[in-house]
Order: sequence, then structure tokens, then C-alpha cells
Amino acid sequence: MATIRTGVSGEPLDMAGLVASFDQGRTDIGAVVTFTGLCRDEDGRLDALELEHYPGMAEAEIARIAHLAAERWPVTDLTVIHRHGRVAPGEPIVLVIAASKHRHAAFEAAEFVMDFLKTQAPFWKKEHARDGTATGWVAARDADDEAEARWGKPS
Repeated sequence: MATIRTGVSGEPLDMAGLVASFDQGRTDIGAVVTFTGLCRDEDGRLDALELEHYPGMAEAEIARIAHLAAERWPVTDLTVIHRHGRVAPGEPIVLVIAASKHRHAAFEAAEFVMDFLKTQAPFWKKEHARDGTATGWVAARDADDEAEARWGKPS
């Protein structure tokens, strides 16, 4: 049974601390895969990205997705933390850490989690332009739906 840790944070993520504590003293794992999603500056035009979420539902959906991944692949540990609030370019938005005995399970579990977070977790992104103009909410992308679809329907 995998150890699963999930959460939503309004504070900047302590990336080094989260990653360092993940495998400290562990001898039962052979692979740790980390994915960090960062806020882009969109070629210098973006001042910040504002992420809103549906409290309670966002946490439950992230946990559901993590459990689906742990059911599909033999991961020993899986951590998924997502930011909300105002995020500046270069700051982390999401962190996924997957550990397993072998690399394939860790890579696939992390990728699965990200593909489903992009389409299933109730987060909305609003762009704030550097020049002060309103750029509005970021629309869903077909590419995200296609990435999710390749995994098939989870049971």
C-alpha cells in the first residue's frame, strides 16, 4: 500500500524541503521521479498567474487522482501539492513526487497524475499582464484532454 500525501497550499512551496524529506533514509525504493510545474512569464508579458480553486473539492479530487495512480502502478509513495493564489513567474505551481522500486512505475504515475490534474482538478487560472491590461481567464486546452484520454477511463 502506497503512502499518499496530497494538498493545496496558498503559500509558496518549499521544494527543497519536500523533495529532501521524501526519500531520506529510504532503502526500499529504486526510483524517485519529481515533476515541478512552474509559472511561465509568457515571453515577458505576464506579471503573475492567479489560481483559484474550489476548496474541499480540489483537495478531494487531487487525492482521488493520486489514489488512481497508486492503484495502476506499484508506487511506494506519492506526493501531490498544488498552489492557489497569486503565483509569480518562476514560482512552482504544482509538485508531484513518485517513488517506486523501479523507474517506469514512478515516471508513469507522475505523468498520469499531471495529465488528470490538468483536466479534472477544479482550478482556474487568471493571467495578470505586466503592462496592467486585463488578460482574463486561461481557457482549457484540447492538448490536455488528449493527454488525459491516452490513459483510458480509470476504474
